[in-house]
Amino acid sequence: MALGVEDRLDISELLALHGHLVDNEELDRLDELFTEDIVYDASNLGHGELHGLAAFRDMARARAGKYDAPVGHHVTNIVLTEAGDDRVHARSKGIGVGADGGCGSVTYEDVIVRGERGWRISRRKISLHFTSSDAPDTEETDG
Repeated sequence: MALGVEDRLDISELLALHGHLVDNEELDRLDELFTEDIVYDASNLGHGELHGLAAFRDMARARAGKYDAPVGHHVTNIVLTEAGDDRVHARSKGIGVGADGGCGSVTYEDVIVRGERGWRISRRKISLHFTSSDAPDTEETDG
């Protein structure tokens, strides 16, 4: 499969759709973004690994309106790599803007597949970038 310009544009628009749907709480439209069996790894954010579209919707509904939840999700720096027939790896950056004006940066690592309804994200790993002062303690101890 050669990843053509039209596919690249479709996938870039797919990645941008995430922010619009989540920020506008249009969670019933998430099937336009994710496969039904999405694996959404938000372990780095403290949410664990979610399996299935319903689990992601439940998490998103629970977080909607919370003080620490971003009110704006913005995607940028999209890099697409062919990974076989109807399969693409995408790496992008996300900027989240909080209600208080604070910002955070993440990296999205996605597996995107083409199905009957077009391109959809089937796996997403999200990694929050920390400053040295707010990073979680990952120091291992000898025991």
